[in-house]
Amino acid sequence: MFVFGNVLLGTATVLDYVLWLYMWIIIARALISWVNPDPWNPIVQFLDRATEPVLAPIRRWMGWRMGLDLSPIIAILILTFLQFAVVQSLKDLALRMN
Repeated sequence: MFVFGNVLLGTATVLDYVLWLYMWIIIARALISWVNPDPWNPIVQFLDRATEPVLAPIRRWMGWRMGLDLSPIIAILILTFLQFAVVQSLKDLALRMN
């Protein structure tokens, strides 16, 4: 049973790192949007393609409030919730299996 616990702990750790990295990608996208980025820049294109599937539904759900795009903040809050709720629950479950 400890093998499954270790696999679950490894999965939770990788998921934690992926969520953390994606949060920083969203932050980079938000910072880049403050300037007038070149849309043909490969980094700008990557940031757009990587974050748009998450930010677009949040934008549709929230709409534009006072001309501000708050979707990156909401996405970061959701990612933080996932890190605390899901990842920590997986880690606790894995430690109980050991």
